[in-house]
Amino acid sequence: MARKAIGIDIGGTGIKGALVDTKQGELLSSRIKVETPAGGEPEEIASTVKDIVAQLTNRSDRPIGICFPAVVQNGVTRSAANVSKRWIGLDAAKLFTQTLHTKIQILNDADAAGVAETRYGAGKGQKGLVIMTTLGTGIGTALIHNGELIPNAELGHLEIDGLDYETKASFAAKEREGLSFVQWADRLQRYYSELERLLTPNLFIVGGGVSKSHKEFLPLLKLKTPIVPAKLKNAAGIIGAAAVVTKEF
Repeated sequence: MARKAIGIDIGGTGIKGALVDTKQGELLSSRIKVETPAGGEPEEIASTVKDIVAQLTNRSDRPIGICFPAVVQNGVTRSAANVSKRWIGLDAAKLFTQTLHTKIQILNDADAAGVAETRYGAGKGQKGLVIMTTLGTGIGTALIHNGELIPNAELGHLEIDGLDYETKASFAAKEREGLSFVQWADRLQRYYSELERLLTPNLFIVGGGVSKSHKEFLPLLKLKTPIVPAKLKNAAGIIGAAAVVTKEF
């Protein structure tokens, strides 16, 4: 029997959701995507999530996993990326529980993607330390050690050469500065080499929308650690959030 949960992926521009089979790590419904309400205020985002859930199920007891662009500690959002600053220090778990009236779990968006890729995707069966990185507006990271998530690893903000290095190596930086893949790969080399030096991982997984173009830049990197593209693409956050709320990870 499939174990079913709803996964919700909240971003600064869009909110996505789907019903998930957390045994197989597969979507059981079409993916619904709506724009994030202007300003990204907590109550409006919670209301939008409620609307998405209503379209996905008529069961009020369906568990819901939610991933969010913030450090999340004991259900409290400690930061806020591209959403209202009112999220900082907010008991988000309480807000969503009161709005959705069911079991919920909230976690960082990169952590959710890391859970999904390790449980069902590119890192399945991998022992030791797996580092998931998402290259987008910034650099999100997740650490998975022998199948256990180490939450809230904000390693996109590593200081390298005196800079918060996501400002140099994110996909947004590539686009902003008009870098070629070769030029961008030089910056990624600096970033991944530093992660490698500090943590000696067993595997790097690279996600984010640009990962579909992985053949343009991953072969240019010279690392001791294997580095591979993510497999679950835009569904990773949804699937990982659902897996966490049903304890499949």
